[in-house]
Amino acid sequence: MSNVVTPSAYLTLHYRLASLDGTDIVSTFGSTPATLMLGQGQLAPVLEELLLGLPEGTHKTFELEPGVAFGPRNPELIRPVSRATLDENSVPGAEYRVGDLVDFAAPGGGRFSGILRELRDDAALFDFNHPLAGQPVRFEVNLISVL
Repeated sequence: MSNVVTPSAYLTLHYRLASLDGTDIVSTFGSTPATLMLGQGQLAPVLEELLLGLPEGTHKTFELEPGVAFGPRNPELIRPVSRATLDENSVPGAEYRVGDLVDFAAPGGGRFSGILRELRDDAALFDFNHPLAGQPVRFEVNLISVL
């Protein structure tokens, strides 16, 4: 009997996250398989839940409705940031372009990221939603081993 995925399983797997038109967002197929432990935040919780109970050796594809994998888009997460705040909390001397993913220092020592949507002399507009929020996705997995 093969091992099945549990909430704290250690996995070796190939996985692909793609748009429904087949465009890869991330894929380990064709390269080294990923190794991860469930429950550690390496995969989105919804994706981890899809793996629970699957036996070792499973190759399966899931199609997720818009907003299921990474939540719905939240218009309140599109926020202006003053140029001074941007300069203080991001890479010193960086030159940004619309569409860039910018990493910020958060109060308390954490980090967070946003996509630059608009840049003016005095401020910038950032989208702090996950880039795949509100999007349908295809999740393909090939479970090589489960411990």
